[in-house]
Amino acid sequence: MRWKLSFASTVAVVLVALASSTVCAGGRAASPQLGSLSKIGQKAKELHDLEMTDDDEQKLGAGVSARIRQRYGVVQDPAVTKYVTLVGDVLAARSDRPGLPWKFIVLDTDGVNALAAPGGYIHITRGALALMTSEAQLAGVLGHEVIHVTEKHTIRAIQKGKAVQMGANETLSNSPALLNKLVDKATDAVMAGFGRGEELEADDKGVVVANKAGYDPKGLGDFLNALAERNKNSTTKQGLFASHPEMDERLKKLDSTIKSQKLASTVVLDDRFHQNVSYKPTPIAAVTTVEKGSAGIAGDSGKSDSSKGDDKTADDGSKKKKGGFGLSKLTGGGGEQKSAEVTGSGAARGVDSERNATGGPNPNPVAVKVTAAELTAFKKDGKLS
Repeated sequence: MRWKLSFASTVAVVLVALASSTVCAGGRAASPQLGSLSKIGQKAKELHDLEMTDDDEQKLGAGVSARIRQRYGVVQDPAVTKYVTLVGDVLAARSDRPGLPWKFIVLDTDGVNALAAPGGYIHITRGALALMTSEAQLAGVLGHEVIHVTEKHTIRAIQKGKAVQMGANETLSNSPALLNKLVDKATDAVMAGFGRGEELEADDKGVVVANKAGYDPKGLGDFLNALAERNKNSTTKQGLFASHPEMDERLKKLDSTIKSQKLASTVVLDDRFHQNVSYKPTPIAAVTTVEKGSAGIAGDSGKSDSSKGDDKTADDGSKKKKGGFGLSKLTGGGGEQKSAEVTGSGAARGVDSERNATGGPNPNPVAVKVTAAELTAFKKDGKLS
């Protein structure tokens, strides 16, 4: 029989063995440290794997979203935010967790990316919206991110890796230190991207959700093709889905899912999309970036903050940084701040220009309210389900 010991159990066994070795032949303890070892062993037995309620998930997601928003800034446009929220709400209602307090946030960066934090916090960049040509494409990308939330991919990754363990009476509510540590790990996971299995699952189930809502399920594939064209001269995969499986594999699997499940919705809504989104894409070679190693959350360490300098808008509508980034606040860690170097695109050098792209100065979320009547009218106007 094979036994699978948890970290805590293994520690306890080792400590018991150490304690036994300190007892002399007469049965008397040979070391005054025995009592301390026993206490440590008891504490180790009390540790257990991460457990999380729905309320805990909300707190975790709020913390991760705050860090993402601090890094990239938020587009302060209620009209665009409401439009993205309406599309997101249509999809969320068709997901397995419609009761979550879903929030859809537009990040203020030219980089093309989308990020899902636990609890229903979905972020999409201004750059990603600029690259899209239809509402069906937006629905495809948002549907993919919705699945990361409904399947709890971030939480399961932390649980599987046993990166965070809890004391017997410890909860996120009574332990700010535990919550901060968990936000650190979850932010790292969100920014690094998920494994091949999770990404393919998000593709597969995401197009099903989009189809249920009435959108053409080919929207995600159309956007991925546009993304591949954008990245054709890069020496590494960039931004949105940078950690995902190879593009050919993904597109084939998407086609297979659409055919095998007979997903036949046809709503594209390119006109409505352009009525609400007027951003123009910034060529990847023109995206300004924070130098790798300095970007923290959007760079290679995932453990640093960015405090924004002032932005100036160039004649072509692209953002140019006036100031630099400070790097200590995102994870709540101390240490000396250092300035990040802002450069031109690093795509040709193998740098992920999309994730390392500079961001806007305002991290505050834009509050929008969608009434039931507005959502019904939105679906009716688009002939959605």
